[in-house]
Amino acid sequence: MSAERLGVLGGTFDPPHYGHLALAENARTQLGLAAVLFVPAGQPPHKPGRPISPARRREAMVLAAIADAPTFRLSRVDLTRPGPHYTADMLALLRREHPEAELFFLMGEDSLAQFATWHAPATIVRLATLAVMRRPGYEPDWATLEAAAPGIRQRVVWLDVPYLGLSSSDLRRRARDGLPLRYLLPPAVEEYIRTHRLYRPKRGRGNDAR
Repeated sequence: MSAERLGVLGGTFDPPHYGHLALAENARTQLGLAAVLFVPAGQPPHKPGRPISPARRREAMVLAAIADAPTFRLSRVDLTRPGPHYTADMLALLRREHPEAELFFLMGEDSLAQFATWHAPATIVRLATLAVMRRPGYEPDWATLEAAAPGIRQRVVWLDVPYLGLSSSDLRRRARDGLPLRYLLPPAVEEYIRTHRLYRPKRGRGNDAR
């Protein structure tokens, strides 16, 4: 009997949007995944200078985003331990939780182009296959990637995912500027952002930034 296949989608999810969901759903279908685990990072090591929304807010937004998708699940593996939170450590913990599963780490081609700079890239490709969404304007330097993670080319599968051009940073800007978020992320996430006034400029001590 073949091992269960699980997708792993890590990120800050500040906020989650339709680009994340499109990547997860296309990977689920094309790779025959039993489920996709959404793994919010507690303390992203590559964003030390940017304040991020509290973990409880980002967790709540992910839950809102995936509420109607039974094959999408939230994993708190990075939220229940001290940081910094590296992908290699996260995958090692998921491997312990799912020892019989075959893991597929979902990412964009822009991330693959920078993969050699990640923490322990060789460990990542040992623990999971990289399921990569094509991104225009990016071309991996395979020589550099092979030097950092030998055998990586055999550990990459390509996904056919429509490029939506969405980014969490731009959605935060739009929310800050009072621009509409409708049709860019799930309505439940939009409502959560509005209700809790996320990404708006702070206005004194009454603002809920806890």
